[in-house]
Amino acid sequence: MMRMRRHGFLFVLMAAATPLASQRPPASSLVPAQARDTVVPLDRIVAVVGDQPITQYEVQERMIAMQQAPGFRAPTNEAEFKKLALEVANQLVDEELLVQKAHQMKVEIGDADITPTVDKQVRDIRGRFASDAEFRAELLKAGLGSPEEYRRFLVDQMRRGELQRRVIEKLRADGKIPPVNVTQAEVEEAFNRSKASLPRRPATVTFRQIVVAPKPGALARDQARAKAESLLAEIKGGADFERVAKRESADSVSREQGGDLGWARRGVMVAEFERWMFGLRPGELSPVVETVHGFHIIRVDRLNPGEVKSRHILIRPAIDTADEGRARAEADTVAKEWAAGVVFDTIARRHHDFASGEETSLLTPLPRDSMPATYQTAFTAKKAGEIVTFEIPGPFGHPKFVVAQILTMEEGGDYTLRDLKERVRQQLVDEGSYRRFLDGLRKETFVRIRLDAPVSAAPAPKP
Repeated sequence: MMRMRRHGFLFVLMAAATPLASQRPPASSLVPAQARDTVVPLDRIVAVVGDQPITQYEVQERMIAMQQAPGFRAPTNEAEFKKLALEVANQLVDEELLVQKAHQMKVEIGDADITPTVDKQVRDIRGRFASDAEFRAELLKAGLGSPEEYRRFLVDQMRRGELQRRVIEKLRADGKIPPVNVTQAEVEEAFNRSKASLPRRPATVTFRQIVVAPKPGALARDQARAKAESLLAEIKGGADFERVAKRESADSVSREQGGDLGWARRGVMVAEFERWMFGLRPGELSPVVETVHGFHIIRVDRLNPGEVKSRHILIRPAIDTADEGRARAEADTVAKEWAAGVVFDTIARRHHDFASGEETSLLTPLPRDSMPATYQTAFTAKKAGEIVTFEIPGPFGHPKFVVAQILTMEEGGDYTLRDLKERVRQQLVDEGSYRRFLDGLRKETFVRIRLDAPVSAAPAPKP
């Protein structure tokens, strides 16, 4: 959900990530011991925006989520708690103002825009637990109800967040949120105010790479295709697709679900697979389709606008040590050609594993300690300009071979104003523009915040 309040400069560098419900602490951990006896009931109305109430429960939930943000300091006394609660209430007011503005502008979010993301998030969370019973128990413990209730909560939150994002995007495009002027003195002040809490600048590296993947030999490919053709004939002859997938598919993720891939939009699958997936009608079978992953039989189950629910059976050609040896020798050849001055793009076109989506040029400085261990080890004690060759884990237990040229190698240290000046300036411009726009909405809409006494959800007065 979009955060409209003026947040600390620390968020220039890192967004506050909120762990999911199963990791939330109890709400009482945010309330100082001496203040807990004075906390009002969670269902009180603490603010009204137009004719929409905001409850103490919503404020409490947001405060719990905020506690998970990096660098968050929980209130230690009643005064700090009330101050934070007021900030959160104002944040929720700002968000409600944007949602209401979106409705006025007839900005709509269809289910297809949010359902795939919500479904993926629910699946990811469920995957953290050993059983459905444990998943349900943890949701209840976190106060989020059943999985169905939690999913409805996510849908609502994501819809509101997307409404806010789209209305801001549209208003900015229409020139309704003009930028504010920010002085150099304001930039320096913002930086100086927050620099003590900034993390250290990480050691970074930029590089280009060519990734060489082992390829199956002709005999292995022919054998895999023949097996896929025989399975297709078996299914056309009446065999159950799901049973065959569970018995034969090499895709360990979808195999136990009978090859079920769930809902997918364009741009998720490799091109050859996607071409057939979006070209079939429900119930239709594809011919045997070859991709970088192997040979597929695809069946479409259902269609929605812009997305498809499908199943597949994957037969993967065998790769042996001889194939790996050829890939290692190919990588050595790449390194020699590169060192001899052959143009990078020319070598990449011939050898790089584009089909698997491997990147070639990583020109934005990457923190070295966030890279995979194989890269960290390979780049240790290396200098800009050096070419290194090393092995990385590949899919399905077979290694790939990387030939990389280091472009820059910067050591870590403290951030300076020079490092962050433009980012600080842009954040101040964004914050100032949003704040001015939101203050204008507050003047147009009935807004009342009362944290010290109950508030009635009275309708906005007539002009």
